[in-house]
Amino acid sequence: MAQKEIAFDKLENSDLYVDCIYKGGTAPNMSAEPLNKLMPGCSNSSGFRKVKRKDGSNKWAYVVLYTSMEELEWPDYLDEETGVFRYYGDNREPGRALTDTSKKGNLILETTFALLNEGVKLEEIPPFFVFKKTGNGRDIQFLGLAAPGNPHLSPDKDLVAFWRTIKDKRFQNYEAHFTILDTGEEPISRKWLEALIFDHDNNLDYAPEVWKRFIKEGRNGIKALKAPRIVTIPTKYDQLQSDVEGNKCLEIIRKHYASNPTGFEACAADIVKMMDPNFISFDLTKPWRDGGRDAIGHYAITQGGKVNAPLKIECALEAKCYSPDNSVGVRQMSRLISRIRYRQFGIMVTTSYVDSQAYKEVVEDGHPILIITASDIAGILRRNAINSSNIEKYLQTIDNGNVYYTSKVSDCSTALYAAENDAE
Repeated sequence: MAQKEIAFDKLENSDLYVDCIYKGGTAPNMSAEPLNKLMPGCSNSSGFRKVKRKDGSNKWAYVVLYTSMEELEWPDYLDEETGVFRYYGDNREPGRALTDTSKKGNLILETTFALLNEGVKLEEIPPFFVFKKTGNGRDIQFLGLAAPGNPHLSPDKDLVAFWRTIKDKRFQNYEAHFTILDTGEEPISRKWLEALIFDHDNNLDYAPEVWKRFIKEGRNGIKALKAPRIVTIPTKYDQLQSDVEGNKCLEIIRKHYASNPTGFEACAADIVKMMDPNFISFDLTKPWRDGGRDAIGHYAITQGGKVNAPLKIECALEAKCYSPDNSVGVRQMSRLISRIRYRQFGIMVTTSYVDSQAYKEVVEDGHPILIITASDIAGILRRNAINSSNIEKYLQTIDNGNVYYTSKVSDCSTALYAAENDAE
């Protein structure tokens, strides 16, 4: 089925359809921008685009969250399988307080999540409409209606203030988690958008049922739009594709370990831990006779308390620092499978890709193998603010056996070496 598109000259009367492409104009200026035509009262710039009610209350009618999903330092992300949407606030440069931004986006986040977690006056929470830049001119894609929070995220994790360092200056920004709501097969009515602005007292007469449920029940009333992934064998292109910055990082890693491929083992283990902090205590094993090196680690499942010990599941990791033209084949994958003991699972990490036959055997035979290829590595580095300007320092800390703190603590340009421990 062809993807639904709405022409630029039809935007002012259009409803909102999930995943629909709304076409931009052809003029070489902001008059070709589609959002202010599609969304009544909406401005034509910035990631936060908010619209106030016309009832004199000075409250928000609705908020548009607009993202390219391509900013390396601020990697907004939609998990289609869970419906959770991660969005970064608008304090993205040093020199201002957390909520002292020109568009007041962080202030909106702070106020919205406070209302959510207080559980009262939920009707004061504005609906959030999420749009993504398509990369084709000024065209945009509607990702869905979003509510703040998620039933499976605790209130202390749905809005997190974290520190970032740029040019030796520290500042804070917000990381917010929303949920794309399952609005069903019917589109979101333009009548609702207009009522939110001009007739807010009666806006629920036109609102989707899923939004009414959220306003009534709060976090526990969120019904996510989930799109379960169909298991397929990814192509070579799928496993290798990345943006320019990601490919630069991958090439730096390959060159760094070209003369010492077994050294990539420690890097691979750290990448896995950055991907999911529940992976803990990877220990490198002695080199095998075939020249490879394994690591044995654990995945901890815990409720976070001090009384009951976490459940730790052992895993065996194998890393292959390969060029894009050299794939992990059946032989390498079979070797990892043969080393998995009872109640273990395996992790294959490669800077290249897994060939179709090896991947097919893993999937069809149901082997407990987690596969992390070049495109995954690029994404993990990106989400942890590692880029071509600081990746060499990152690799040096790994080679020195030190811990490299990222993301929520500070920018990766400030690696924390274990100098004091070394001095002792």
